[in-house]
This record gives sequence, structure tokens and C-alpha cells, in this order.
Amino acid sequence: MPAGVYLHLDGDLEERFHCAPGPGGWRYTSSRPGLRTDIVVDSRWRQIRVELVAPEWWVRGGVTGPDVAWVRASGGTGTGTEHTEHAAGFMSGSPGFLVAVARALDLDDGAERDVRLVSFGGPSLAPLTAPWRWRRAGTSVHETETEPLPVVRYDVTDLSTGEITRVHLAGDVVLDAPGIELAALESPPSLP
Repeated sequence: MPAGVYLHLDGDLEERFHCAPGPGGWRYTSSRPGLRTDIVVDSRWRQIRVELVAPEWWVRGGVTGPDVAWVRASGGTGTGTEHTEHAAGFMSGSPGFLVAVARALDLDDGAERDVRLVSFGGPSLAPLTAPWRWRRAGTSVHETETEPLPVVRYDVTDLSTGEITRVHLAGDVVLDAPGIELAALESPPSLP
């Protein structure tokens, strides 16, 4: 069960995380100053339950067929507004979302796919739906003390802006992504 710390370079914040495969899917939980994240995926890596909790706002949602549905509310009221959008999943600043989306796409080396995602950002967890292109650029294998570790590189393009970023994954752990650095890892990644 991988556990460790991601460093968010833009705010110098530490995100402590745990993730684990299970009989029906995978779960990722994390906390950092100002945000708690909980992602549950099914065996096909669809985000069936997502929860984001900030000091003043919270979001709960999941994939419902070809759409995603979520409720967003201010922290004090407990009630919120329900939303639905035609999208494949959610995205936020937590690296767990990168793992969930990459694994859901299930691309081979050299393959790419366009995907619509609802991103939640800022202290109010404001939603924004945008198209992205994920390309699995290649896999390299690194020798370790226990077993070879495959590292997959993705080129991720924000189709709204044309900006291309790189993400490196080892199983269910992000090794490197824009603004994210793996600062500590207490146990090896779970490999597919």
C-alpha cells in the first residue's frame, strides 16, 4: 500500500497520501493544508466516488455512465447544488487524479486519446470543464533492489490553451508532474 508525501512546488505545500488497490478498484486519500481528497475508482478506473473538502467548500461526485455528476456546497450550509456534465471524470490539483485518469484511458505506448474532464480549482473548488489530449509517450524500465520498475511518460495537452505538460507514473504513484514532486515514498508503488 503506497504512502508518502508529494510536494506542491507552487505553494510549497506537502500532500500526505495513501493509496491501495482493492478487489473492486483503487482508492486514494490525501490531505494538505486547505484540502482533503478522497478518490475511489472501480475495476475499470472510473471515478465512482470523489470527495474534495476545503475550509469553506466541499464537492462530492462520481461518474454516471457517459456523464459526471457532483454536488458543490459551501461548508457551513451542508446543502448544495447538483450539477451534471458530459465528461469522463474529474481533475484537481491532487496527483491522485493524474493516476486515475491515466489508468482509465488504458493507452498503449504511442497511443493518444482526447478526454473531457471537470476540473475543480481554487479555494472555492470552482468547476471548469475542458478538453485534454493524453498521449502515452513511452515506457522505460528502471532496475531497483527488488524488481524492475516500469515508468510511463504521458504528454498531456490542454486543448483549450495548447499547453503541453509531462507526467511520469510508476504504477499508482506520480514520480513527476508540473508543480508536483514526490518528496517521500514509504512503500513501493502498486504495479498493474
